[in-house]
Amino acid sequence: MDDPERKSLQDTYFPELPCFGCGPANDRGLRLKSFVDDDGLIRAEFTPWAEHNNGLGFLNGGIIATVLDCHSAAAVTHTAFENGWPPLPGADLPYVTSGLDVRYLRPAPLDATVTLVGEVVDASEAEMTAHVRLEWDGKDRATGSALWKRWRPR
Repeated sequence: MDDPERKSLQDTYFPELPCFGCGPANDRGLRLKSFVDDDGLIRAEFTPWAEHNNGLGFLNGGIIATVLDCHSAAAVTHTAFENGWPPLPGADLPYVTSGLDVRYLRPAPLDATVTLVGEVVDASEAEMTAHVRLEWDGKDRATGSALWKRWRPR
């Protein structure tokens, strides 16, 4: 992930996306950058800002949910393109979040870089499920299961 020449999944698949969490085109967003690792998992590093304080000196749960959702988006989008399921006509992305189940396991630091790990565990053209986790200091701090459905513009 340290190679500046390596293009993130977000920059590869949706460079003009203004999403707050992962959109490369949002100057005020989190600009999450996810990469496929040698083990086939999707990984990203995220460094919280002081503004992400939950009021007790830890990373806010809403920000955790946002980065888990957006990191799962990278895994799902990558899987979609790898399987030949690009966005349908009129859709900006191939899939959209249908549900996100987040479990907060222990506090996440506000003053350290955390790691996000994700993978698609079930994939069809109709829907995908991704499992994601936020790690720090060798322990899971939060986990999520995200259900994504094919974006079919009406």
